[in-house]
Amino acid sequence: MRRRPQPPPSPLPQRDGIDAVRVRLPFDGAWATVREHLVERLAGAGPGIVARMFEAGRVVGADGKALAPDAAYAPGMFVWFHRELPAEVSVPFAVDVVHRDEHIVVADKPHFLATTPRGGHVTQTALARLRRELGIPALGAAHRLDRLTAGLVLFTVRPEERGAYQTLFRDKLVRKEYEAVAPYDPALALPRTVRSRILKERGVLAAQEIEGEPNAVTGVELVEHRADGLARYRLAPATGQTHQLRVHMSALGVPILGDPLYPAVTAPVPADDFRRPLQLLARALEFTDPVTGTEHRFRSTRTLEAWASYGDWAADEPHTESAQ
Repeated sequence: MRRRPQPPPSPLPQRDGIDAVRVRLPFDGAWATVREHLVERLAGAGPGIVARMFEAGRVVGADGKALAPDAAYAPGMFVWFHRELPAEVSVPFAVDVVHRDEHIVVADKPHFLATTPRGGHVTQTALARLRRELGIPALGAAHRLDRLTAGLVLFTVRPEERGAYQTLFRDKLVRKEYEAVAPYDPALALPRTVRSRILKERGVLAAQEIEGEPNAVTGVELVEHRADGLARYRLAPATGQTHQLRVHMSALGVPILGDPLYPAVTAPVPADDFRRPLQLLARALEFTDPVTGTEHRFRSTRTLEAWASYGDWAADEPHTESAQ
């Protein structure tokens, strides 16, 4: 079987922990210049963006040299550039490194910080921060946590090994344990295993349960409850559907505290409002290292604010991210 040729390495260094965008020009098309194609391809970026990129010499070829605004279109050619990054609110919580070796980095991510660049969250992501702070430009994510969820995330140091670690998650060879704070319902029989089919449509904020073969399985266990009506739950997902734990807890009638989507979508929270984090934490990761054979067991040391501060967490009072 013939392997697809690998694209040449980027001639541009990372900027703020973010790789340059690589574009391969289509083999078919009637564009006269590279600029003409990029204007059409990047139409959503806004008027004048591509023109400014060429004027500033920010579009380069494989040799790292800036392309002239009238550079001829060459089918199959690779070009690189750094996108204009959106203005982002700084997330004022640290990413703690739990483990680091020559193959992997395990980080303890705070609430409100996205795992990898996406949409309006680019430099304010765990991946970009760790690349800068640890000096590992090739660092990659083996899996993701929701931006609002705190806890353990596995990153890979060597690009050629990333697939092996991603396969662990795909093949369900990683034992994941989460912790959540939610209302206590004495009538809810626990422990139990929740099975349902979850659909998350692109462009729709909340996922939904639909009829059909289950694709989401979660073990739910009550750890303890308090007189203020709150309880701490241990969640063990056997699958990894988007928002799975949040959907299943809501379906049980005990939605996770601080959830802006379940059971109902609420008004958007301002980007600089960090008072009410989702009370969901990726507490533990366990797996056999596919490269070294080491048995890994990692635990987050973070605490969930609603459980750490006894009282009516739902009251309108400031709450901030905490870690021990």
